[in-house]
Amino acid sequence: MSVKTKEKKTRYKGTLRLYITWPLILTLLLLAGAFGIYFINARAGYAAFGVTFIYAVIALSVRFYNRRSIANDLVNFATSFGQVQKGLLKGLALPYALLDENGRFVWCNSEFQALIGKELPFGKSITTFVPELTKDRLPMGEENVEMEFSVNGRDFRADIRRNSLDEMVRDSLITDDEGFTGSIITLFLFDETEINLLKKKNRDETIVAGYIYMDNYDEAMEDVEEVRRSLLVALIDRKIKKYFAEYDAVVKNLERDKYFVTMKRIAFDRLVENRFDILEDVKTVKVGNEMSVTLSMGFGLETGTLAEDNSYARSAIDLALGRGGDQAVVKTTNNTTYYGGKSMQMEKNTRVKARVKAQALREIIEQKERVFCMGHQITDIDTFGAAVGVFRVTKQLNKKCHIVINNVTQSIRPFVDACSKESDFDPDMFVTNSEALQLADPGNSVMVVVDTNKPSITECPELLKRIETIVVLDHHRIGTETIENATLSYIEPFASSACEMVAEILQYISDNIRIKSVEADSLYAGIMIDTNNFMTKAGVRTFEAAAFLRRCGADITRVRKLFRNDMGSFQARAEVVRNAELFHEKYAISICDGNGLESPTVVGSQAANELLNINSVKASFVLTDYQNRIYISARSIDEVNVQIIMERLGGGGHINIAGAQLTDMSPESAKQKLMDIIDDMEKEGAFE
Repeated sequence: MSVKTKEKKTRYKGTLRLYITWPLILTLLLLAGAFGIYFINARAGYAAFGVTFIYAVIALSVRFYNRRSIANDLVNFATSFGQVQKGLLKGLALPYALLDENGRFVWCNSEFQALIGKELPFGKSITTFVPELTKDRLPMGEENVEMEFSVNGRDFRADIRRNSLDEMVRDSLITDDEGFTGSIITLFLFDETEINLLKKKNRDETIVAGYIYMDNYDEAMEDVEEVRRSLLVALIDRKIKKYFAEYDAVVKNLERDKYFVTMKRIAFDRLVENRFDILEDVKTVKVGNEMSVTLSMGFGLETGTLAEDNSYARSAIDLALGRGGDQAVVKTTNNTTYYGGKSMQMEKNTRVKARVKAQALREIIEQKERVFCMGHQITDIDTFGAAVGVFRVTKQLNKKCHIVINNVTQSIRPFVDACSKESDFDPDMFVTNSEALQLADPGNSVMVVVDTNKPSITECPELLKRIETIVVLDHHRIGTETIENATLSYIEPFASSACEMVAEILQYISDNIRIKSVEADSLYAGIMIDTNNFMTKAGVRTFEAAAFLRRCGADITRVRKLFRNDMGSFQARAEVVRNAELFHEKYAISICDGNGLESPTVVGSQAANELLNINSVKASFVLTDYQNRIYISARSIDEVNVQIIMERLGGGGHINIAGAQLTDMSPESAKQKLMDIIDDMEKEGAFE
């Protein structure tokens, strides 16, 4: 403890000072009275002066000769009083200690000594006994510091305060000495072990609600002989109920392929630790079915009431189904967590849903006067092709359509130029944000969002607030952020691209629809890009959509020529591949320098595709620095789910094609953050 004093005479203050000086004051009063008597009667005045003199001599003698005795008596009293206080603090039931400015012990009571098991800790640092309480965590000013830690298996809450010695002396009622500097730190410990145990018990006993759905019940049953279908259902039902019985859960059948489940939170925590391994276990059930049955699960918790938990569980199961199934979604008031989702969603052969959505879209457009269409920022060819398809739908219904594009990138410029040359296209077919906001009529307009379901990354988020009727057409899995007020939402994660979905819709809008060759080229190009030339996510319906577009006039050679890059972009892509590094011998990571490139994000995505051609590479990541943002293009073939990696970075996408955007970060920092996330997920077993 740093304490400095400077020698000077002690001056009393307050009531004590008045008590010490009152004889002098009384002497002055008597002297004044003697003067008054003298003017009345001289002899009486002399007598009064004599009495006053005798009193003054006696009073001053007592004042000065007994000064040391008075001071000693005061010190003895203060010491005795301090000993009483010290004794009270010594026996205080709370652990209490005094520390100097550096966190070293000055004094502690018996409770604190019993806690740390040391009789004389004086001079030692508090960090020796409480490692969490380092010097930098001690209060620097008047603010109080509270922190929690454990000592000898018990939980404590610490109240730490800094007290100035200068203020202590200044507030003294006895002396008026100055010159003290420094401070002392007080440390109170409150034992909260029992409170924490009760909190944990209360948390462990709360009820968690959930739903379990079979994703592909009808499709799986089609592959099984009729006599074995009941056996397959019975085996799956038994596996689900036996699995949850181990967690002391109650499972109730809602329908033949739907279950409701409740369990205690402590059991649910074990379920999370096992990462819902029933998702993989149920796929092993085989009784002649070629297609494995997959499950989707949704759980709601931490809302405060069972009814709200149930509501959150319904939202979670809808989210799991919207993301393609084969996964569990846990939804709380503050967070949404995803587990599983490692397998591709099986493509549905039926187009009934596409036909129903097409008819619903037609009815919505027919009721409005104007249609706006936009996709995500930095429009790519899949977004552009889908928007052009929506433009053709609108024109077929004799309505006005505007496509919102702020920046025409190199990848879509040839298609934009081709559309601009067509005489049938309106001059205001392409508009910017400001132009769209001026043209938008909230009551008589429709906003069609393609190739994204996240409002924050659309070309003009303000339009979503301005226009009341919103339609979403997307093939990406739903994330935590989604357009919630959509009048019509058609999201199919199994679709290869937004262009594939729009191509299917075009076939059901009208029997005599006529698509121009430039529109067919744009839609066909979008499918080609998102399937990497039909090598990724290309299903039966993908080829059917491509065949439809070929019949409408799409030319493969013409599309290929439109895709060709200039020499600078080609060399930049080669440089990205050359500079790639292998992380954990299976993740290829590279940084794309966007300087001098017109469409660096396109170069980054192309380079990510190229890196998958390297042996042992299971996933590739290319980070592109463009317009003060870091754009990450993530690709994989089949062994790594890059979507769940990108979701940790606030992005999303598909199992083998995903991306994310980071702000306020350098490429090197973003690269390190990506590697840290991969490390954490491998430790969690997220890729197993």
